[in-house]
Amino acid sequence: MSEEDGPASRVAIGLSFGNTNSSIAYTSAEGKAEVIANEEGDRQIPSILSYVDGEQFQGAQAKAQLVRNAKNTVAYFRDFLGQEFKDIDPTPCHQSAHPIEKDSQVAFSIQDTESEDVSTVSVSEITTRHIRRLAVSASDFLGKTVNAAVITVPTNFSDAQKEALRKAAADANIEVLQFISEPIAAVLAYDARPGASLSDKVVVVADFGGTRSDIAIIGSRGGIYTVLATAHDWDVSGTKFDDKLMEFFAKEFMKKHKNEDPTKNDRALAKLRLESEAVKKALSLGASASFSVESLSGGYDFTNTINRTRFELLSTQIFAAMTRLILQTVEKAELDPLDITDIILAGGTSHIPRIANNIKNSFPEGVNVWAPATKSDAINPSELSARGAAIQASLIADFEMENIKESCEPVVTVTPHLKHALGVLCISGDVAQGKFQPLIEADTPTPIRRTATITTPREGGDVLVKIVEGSRHIKVNKVENPAKANGATAKEADSDDSSEEEEDSDNDEEETREKVWHVGKVIAELAVKGVKKGGKVEVQVDVRPDLAVSIIAREVGAKGGVRGSVEAPKLENGSA
Repeated sequence: MSEEDGPASRVAIGLSFGNTNSSIAYTSAEGKAEVIANEEGDRQIPSILSYVDGEQFQGAQAKAQLVRNAKNTVAYFRDFLGQEFKDIDPTPCHQSAHPIEKDSQVAFSIQDTESEDVSTVSVSEITTRHIRRLAVSASDFLGKTVNAAVITVPTNFSDAQKEALRKAAADANIEVLQFISEPIAAVLAYDARPGASLSDKVVVVADFGGTRSDIAIIGSRGGIYTVLATAHDWDVSGTKFDDKLMEFFAKEFMKKHKNEDPTKNDRALAKLRLESEAVKKALSLGASASFSVESLSGGYDFTNTINRTRFELLSTQIFAAMTRLILQTVEKAELDPLDITDIILAGGTSHIPRIANNIKNSFPEGVNVWAPATKSDAINPSELSARGAAIQASLIADFEMENIKESCEPVVTVTPHLKHALGVLCISGDVAQGKFQPLIEADTPTPIRRTATITTPREGGDVLVKIVEGSRHIKVNKVENPAKANGATAKEADSDDSSEEEEDSDNDEEETREKVWHVGKVIAELAVKGVKKGGKVEVQVDVRPDLAVSIIAREVGAKGGVRGSVEAPKLENGSA
């Protein structure tokens, strides 16, 4: 890279390139990530390109062309990048330009010039045109030419897909500084808020998009994010809600006009889908919404209304599938709902209130569910990825490309992790066992330092501080339901009770779950002498990159202290 093209000349943005919508963001002088609107004022820009007499339309203008110019309108193309034609699922494109095969790759046959000749345009070229338009919108807003970006991608994006996206961006004169996974970008957007604390946590990021749902379990330890498990489902998405509304309104239309079925006509079907999507969005904000289309089918205008309750009843199975997908991913990560500290909802579909409320009811009370329906200070789910990417862009834009690549190499980022949690036991006098207090959670990457103030036994005196390994277990307690128990004697008196009733009585118990710690191997012991009655002990544990441990223990307010160390263990698979 020449000096003229170096970091000093970069104007970098965050770019969220979604299968349904894209968005662009920058970081202001105050360090706040802001989403940029395009020329039409849209912050969520449909990932759609359309061509009319050689003129290119993008975003909402292109989306409107799905009704009258579907064969020259390209939509839902991101996931085709870097894939062979035989590996793609073209289903989402049935109402737009359909993908074709060219040299085993994906392309589209469209009339994109003023002539009547049909062009075969590769998905890479379509992506380049889309990114170029996004960059122009960002440049117009910022008043300077955007030439670099951090781009978000799904966690299952292959290396071939990333390379194809990098090449398409380069052809649009955009230097890709880094690819960042969408769930990491979402967590980063929340962690970068003013006043946010970077505590150790386990976060579920549920990205409910238009054509797919992506779930990721993220472990945040010492400021480093680790993806613990992921899941992807193309049968649970925003378009499934649209399908339910389309089916409902089509039936209502046919009640009035029995010989007209709007689902049998491509243009009527496109109108039905676009208006149903608008109704879905309106129901996310209000208790009811109106459906109105001129000349829906057979020349008949159609107007109808639906309330949120009816919509939720129509979509019950979809809501249940979304919650089930999250719980299955938590189980895949070998975790329990009690281990989850936060759930972040991302993607446009996450605006639907019932989704957040169902998820909140499926997790323990202390879990934070970040969505507009459950928290007034939640970030717009549609903007999370772009905001996180913009924050990352602001952090690395001033570095040389070689340094950025080095910092993202697996050899650097895959550091040793602690296999077991490390915690403290304080023992004094005749107390045989103290209460375990975790200091460093399992799977925390090293190096790491933690300091904690420990309440010692009330009598004070000499206190033995033990640094021990701990493992977390979920304890299930069964408590008899009092309301059911009152009727037990009546059931017992009835000698004709069937086996089915006996099975019902087994379900009269309620379950409660709690997280408990099992104390394992002691790795170090330090004696703090003469602790005052009611005093406290401060313990600092420092784990180095080679997993050697150093410990300092002192009475709070006292000078000096007791020091200890543990030699580095022999590494096994990068953990100890």
